[in-house]
Order: sequence, then C-alpha cells, then structure tokens
Amino acid sequence: MSNLDQTLKEMMSVDGALGAAVVDYSSGMALGVLGSSKSLDLQVAAAGNTEVVRAKMRTIEQLALKDNIEDILITLASQYHIIRPLASRNGQGLFLYLALDRGRANLALARHHLKRIEETVEI
Repeated sequence: MSNLDQTLKEMMSVDGALGAAVVDYSSGMALGVLGSSKSLDLQVAAAGNTEVVRAKMRTIEQLALKDNIEDILITLASQYHIIRPLASRNGQGLFLYLALDRGRANLALARHHLKRIEETVEI
C-alpha cells in the first residue's frame, strides 16, 4: 500500500517524467504534486485534466456503456500526458496524472508502470 508522497515519487521514477499529481476530479484540486518542470504548472494541469475526465465519464454514461476508463492519453508534440482514474474504493473520485517528455519516455512502459502504481495506492 502506498501513501501520497510515495505514490508521487514512484510516478516521478518513470523514465521521462516531468510532473506527477494525484487529483480529486470532483473538485479539480490536486491532493499532491511533484515535478521539476518550470514549463508545466501542475495545479493548472490538474484542474484542466479534471474537465477531460468528467467529459469522458459523462460520455460513457450517456452511451450507457458498462465500462470504466483505464487511462486517457493526450499526445502533444513534445509530451505525453497520461490520466489514470483510481479503481479502488479508497481511490474513488481520484486520478493519477503523469506528464512525460516524449523524447525520453517509453509510452508502453510508462502506462505499465502507472498501472502497477495505481494497484498499490491507498489515499
């Protein structure tokens, strides 16, 4: 089981990580952030990505899909942004957010690593 600080440190250990956050998507507030990129305001990213998660969840509901979001990938010219809602009861209403340098990151490994982290999170 992983606490907030440990979760953020594990997320930042992913090759190419620029910033990491654990976000409450009901409020849009980050519970915790960690990152060293001056070009990425993680508080703004947390709030903006909350809207992405909410929109996708509304769409799933409107389509009456009996499914859950595993992750959402946003691909920019120089970065990958991965959003992974927490599936555990303790994590309901939260998501992991990881920004990666596209030139240094391996997307498949990053997704695998984030899935493993998500399975151990307890907030």
